[in-house]
Amino acid sequence: MTMPRFMVLEGQGWNCQDETAHAIQLAGGQADQVYIKHLIEKPEILQSYQGLIFPGGFTYGDDISSGRVAAADLEPVKDELQKFLDDKKVVAGICNGFQIAVWLGLAPALDNKYFAGKKASLVQNDSGKFEDRWVYLKNAGGNCIWTKDVDVIYLPVRHGEGKFVAPPEVLEEIERQGLIAFRYCDKNGNTDIDYPLNPNGAVKGIAGVCSYTTLFMMPHPEAHVYGLQHPRWTRENVPEEGDGMKIFRNAVKYFE
Repeated sequence: MTMPRFMVLEGQGWNCQDETAHAIQLAGGQADQVYIKHLIEKPEILQSYQGLIFPGGFTYGDDISSGRVAAADLEPVKDELQKFLDDKKVVAGICNGFQIAVWLGLAPALDNKYFAGKKASLVQNDSGKFEDRWVYLKNAGGNCIWTKDVDVIYLPVRHGEGKFVAPPEVLEEIERQGLIAFRYCDKNGNTDIDYPLNPNGAVKGIAGVCSYTTLFMMPHPEAHVYGLQHPRWTRENVPEEGDGMKIFRNAVKYFE
């Protein structure tokens, strides 16, 4: 079978595109790094891909609000992106990519409807500072191809605005519809935790949301694809493969 092709966006302020493309390639897929302006000028090129990833970084310097300017730039791509999703292709957003997806109305997808307006926000961390640390995540049981057979994983976070918030009725529907991908937890999978294990104060410990073919999360799976990237790899017997690879392998396997 031909390797599935993933478009990994890059542009002003994105800085995790290389690692993200590398992770897809390690998982057996093909990754093309595409400048955001090329996609905006020719949105139809999206249809030649099977996957799309908004990587982490600080698009446009996080001016106004994290991800907001990039989301505004991507408004002309919405129709092609809707078609892409209708065809059951896969989309992910990591850190700044999650913030962009929220501003676009791409996440959370209540009732499996995309671009139905902004339903949630990612706001300033409760600590009032940039958080750069490693955290544990627990699969919240959402029906998502990206998180299949993933349990508790260990990944880094690097953000200043990562606290997931939404109106009570939206939070209720996100939970009822199984749209929570990951919650912050301790190393044993206990989600009843506070700062610093929940690095930003996210409501209900929400670290990521999903639909069947989409995943949007604040922690960085592309930053833990090798065991030697683990912060204690010289002191602990860690697996050769990092926890983030499970997520990328699932995305590639989906097309087998």
